[in-house]
Amino acid sequence: MSKFADKLRNLSESSGAPIGFHPAVSEVRSPSMLFVVGLSESQVKEARTVSDLAADAGLIVSKGTGAKTVKQVVEAVGDVPLGVTVKGMREKEIDELVSLGCDFVVFDIGEGVAILGRKEVGKLLMIEPSLDQGLVRAINSFEVDGVLIGGGDSVISVERLLVSRRFVELLEKPVITMLPSFVTKEELVSLWQGGVDGVVASTQSTEALAELKKMLGDLPKRVRNRRTTAAVVLPRYGGDIGGEEDEQEEKVQP
Repeated sequence: MSKFADKLRNLSESSGAPIGFHPAVSEVRSPSMLFVVGLSESQVKEARTVSDLAADAGLIVSKGTGAKTVKQVVEAVGDVPLGVTVKGMREKEIDELVSLGCDFVVFDIGEGVAILGRKEVGKLLMIEPSLDQGLVRAINSFEVDGVLIGGGDSVISVERLLVSRRFVELLEKPVITMLPSFVTKEELVSLWQGGVDGVVASTQSTEALAELKKMLGDLPKRVRNRRTTAAVVLPRYGGDIGGEEDEQEEKVQP
């Protein structure tokens, strides 16, 4: 079972009950947003930063990374879950990644459907901000653990925020987004307010990543309600029904 998929699942648990239900709840404190450090194939030495910062995961964003590199990065990040971006990989190659310690894979909508059936590894579907909303909604029927919004924006634009919020509304899956090389606290707050569950930061200096993690830690904590039991509460119309019945009974009394 994917450790990172478990983190996503725990973070994205429902924060409220559906309309018409009154739950018995117990509050559970969750992290504000998950912190994923993005790595390129050439940054094996920097991979130790992922462990040093106690990130929630590392992700090799370069497509087609060789088994030797994956093995080295897995060893460098230690117990931190590592994901690999895959492109056109055969099942045998994915099996090799899993055997090397790969925790989850990231793939786009052009990948073969066989990857959806893999149970031994976590799965994130990368989508572009321009993806049709009907297709975005259809992702809910797929066996994936979350969605990663790609794109190479240099800043967190208003359009990016709108797209993120819209995807969060359409999807029943956790939503993660790629960050530009520089991001402010105000931009992180905007993403958090929009319901984004995690961010992928490109590898920068250790100091810059440490500052980013601090900003994430300073975000307001999400208080989520873990629903244990639910009883249906029917809507009431036209005021107090019981009061009307009492009045009718009084009128028919002799």
